[in-house]
Amino acid sequence: MNQLAAALRQLRTETGLSLAGLAAKTPYSKSSWERYLNGKTLPPREAVEALCRLAGEPVGRCLALWEIAEAEWSGRAVPALPKIPPPPSPAPPPPVLPAVPEHRGVAALAVLASVCAVAVTGVVIALLLLPNAPASEPLSPTAATSATPAGPGCHGTTCEGRSPMAMLCAAQPDTVAQHRTASGAWMELRHSRLCGTTWARTWGGHIGDRIELTRSGHTYGAQVGDAADAESYLYTLMTVTAPGTVVRACLQPAAKAGAAPGRKECFDGRVR
Repeated sequence: MNQLAAALRQLRTETGLSLAGLAAKTPYSKSSWERYLNGKTLPPREAVEALCRLAGEPVGRCLALWEIAEAEWSGRAVPALPKIPPPPSPAPPPPVLPAVPEHRGVAALAVLASVCAVAVTGVVIALLLLPNAPASEPLSPTAATSATPAGPGCHGTTCEGRSPMAMLCAAQPDTVAQHRTASGAWMELRHSRLCGTTWARTWGGHIGDRIELTRSGHTYGAQVGDAADAESYLYTLMTVTAPGTVVRACLQPAAKAGAAPGRKECFDGRVR
């Protein structure tokens, strides 16, 4: 998250725009940009793209940083493995025996054999205590801190009604359909092939907006509770879907003071 915020601050410097200038040229407010640039909240992907375009920079690097920050923000980042203790010290070399007279050669050989046996035993014990790693491939300095991302925490029916973020189903999903409402909020239907599920998400809305996902009698909803929800992504729970399944997402805008709630907008998407 800190790397992303630093990159965004550098891009803003390149644009020469103030926070008010950024707000005037993008759909995001001055206070929103203040939070994004200082790492207080995760910016929407579209905000990162907009800033890159204003700075005349390719979006690839910043979007890579955004993916890492989004994984960290949502809890999908995997903690580092514990450090592996160093192997035990090798056994000390056998002592050098003094020369002995010829007539005591047999006794000297017996002593030498005993010493060698002790040394070999020490080496065997040391090898048994070493970690199970090939001798020709020593552990690199980063081996203890790198890790392969974990797989999803559920699949199919075991995912029904569960969080796509908590179950790690939101890594590299497909976008089934996208819709922008009359109020300016965005909605998306997202599908995970690994988990066999679909969910809806919204961003750019207002406090009090409610998004719903419906599939064959299953309905899951989520409400924008504060400014952070409104300016970041808000997700519904997941429902199980197979290729060809039709799902629906709806957004009910919040009621304004002294007025009735806005018109509810819905759209459908078919899982591919």
